[in-house]
Amino acid sequence: MWSFSLGKTPLIWVFSVMISVLIESRNQEAELAHTLSALVSGAVEGLVSDVIVLEHGANEGVERVADAAGCRFLRSWNLPDVIAEARGNWILVLEPGARPLSGWVEAVSEHIALEERAARFSLSRRHRRSLWKRLFSRPCALEVGVLMPKAMAVEKASSAGDSPFLLARRQVTRRLSCEIIPAWAMLRA
Repeated sequence: MWSFSLGKTPLIWVFSVMISVLIESRNQEAELAHTLSALVSGAVEGLVSDVIVLEHGANEGVERVADAAGCRFLRSWNLPDVIAEARGNWILVLEPGARPLSGWVEAVSEHIALEERAARFSLSRRHRRSLWKRLFSRPCALEVGVLMPKAMAVEKASSAGDSPFLLARRQVTRRLSCEIIPAWAMLRA
């Protein structure tokens, strides 16, 4: 926020770009709670405008977690419409269980201010897959999340179907300086 003063009357000019977070869940209430707790700092700083939880399962636990955190909760959806109705100018797609580490708010804010292309977090150095798994298995497209302008997300969603997972595939991105703990690390712990 920048503040200017003309005589006795202060003028406040606020430059604000916000993100909407999109999380697709399949009865993953514990994982969702971990991810939402990591997003609190972004909400406090005014970066995260809303969180949308898309649930495939029939379990009520995910709905309770989403409701307690003030998230928008959907059991059926049309992805292009969901993204178009999101409040933020940028869309951050994460897996339930993934947790951006400290400094993520600054890294995302800087990227949004300077770039117009998609980005991903850096994989946490402490949570790397074994060499065997890196060589012989494909990582999940959302392992390090994806951040993209809303217009790009709407365009990709119209051809991707109704899964936010498909938004992250075949995406040319810039690597953010901030790290993220992938969702699989929580399952392993």
